[in-house]
Amino acid sequence: MGRLSNESFEDFLDSLKKAGITITKEAELRERLAETQLWHFAFQTLAANGKAIGIKFEDRTQGRNQAEIERAFNEFNFSEKAKAIFSASLKH
Repeated sequence: MGRLSNESFEDFLDSLKKAGITITKEAELRERLAETQLWHFAFQTLAANGKAIGIKFEDRTQGRNQAEIERAFNEFNFSEKAKAIFSASLKH
């Protein structure tokens, strides 16, 4: 998290969507992540605070694809803190 990365935020977001996550204002989220090489940190910040600007995440599977979501976070080397922040954002 918060480091320079060759990993693609587009691939990460696509993985979340395949796992059943709906992203409100996805285009704006993608634009913001594209502006920085520290997209892991930016994603964590937007997961925690994005609702104020309309960026929201919703689990359409109601938790049934938790393993898929976890796999996406692990594959893209997110911290446990980032996973917890994202999980909390789904509950509001």
